[in-house]
Amino acid sequence: MSLLETLICVADKGSFAAAADQLGVSQAAIGQQMKRLEEKSGQTLFDRSTGRPVLTKSGLDLVARSRVLAQEYREILSPILEDQGLSGELKLGAVPSTLTELVPAAITRLVAANPDLQLRIVSGLSVDLLGQIERGDLDAALTSHPGTLQAGLVWQELAHEALVLISSEPVDTERLKDVLRERPYIRHTRRSDAGRLAENWLAQQRIQLRPAMELESLEAVATMVSHGLGVALVPDICVPNYLFRNLHRVPLGARAGGRTLGLLSRTQDRLTQELVGQLADVILSAQR
Repeated sequence: MSLLETLICVADKGSFAAAADQLGVSQAAIGQQMKRLEEKSGQTLFDRSTGRPVLTKSGLDLVARSRVLAQEYREILSPILEDQGLSGELKLGAVPSTLTELVPAAITRLVAANPDLQLRIVSGLSVDLLGQIERGDLDAALTSHPGTLQAGLVWQELAHEALVLISSEPVDTERLKDVLRERPYIRHTRRSDAGRLAENWLAQQRIQLRPAMELESLEAVATMVSHGLGVALVPDICVPNYLFRNLHRVPLGARAGGRTLGLLSRTQDRLTQELVGQLADVILSAQR
């Protein structure tokens, strides 16, 4: 399997040099392994005429078959390791709104059951985390739905967060649109899925705002709102922290839509399945 795993790494990283960095070996060693794989398979897997080796059609076909074999290999080993705790490193990305309650609670459970597991957590907007997943820099990420999936990636839905108006003071639902026109509006960055969702609803309603500020994270937005600096349109966080729970939240209705939150991963192995289970349990407990 080692030669095929190296081939998958080269495909994911895009070059021999990047694969060498990932695997902790020399670039020459990667080249020798790929030459040996070509000899064993009897196929030309890389076009070397342009200087940097590029996967040929035969190479791409073998990468696809290798991914299937690697998954089957993990599934064969899974029953053998079923009674053993998980170990190794999990590189997990997460949108900031999940890092105050949902992720810490789920990770606490995961590590308690698997004390040898090492985790590296990266915070970012969904669009940025998606790129890191596609490049192989992250194993999994808790994000909003990516829309379209790169071949080989796995999406597992966890929660739907409806769009709501948040305010530090009670809001008359009959005057919701007037409140948005009259109060300063605190905008979540339009680079985010949640920010674009709010912008689309506002455009449909043709509401003229009094923009106050634009912030990168939902936590920062909620903090500003809690200080009475304005109102905002945000997803109704499925596992909110104490600050968000204490804000007044006004639903905008089913037509306003919402954010679908889930786990995007490179594989559907035992570790990601256990992580999804812990995340789902935390969400369920918060909704009771």
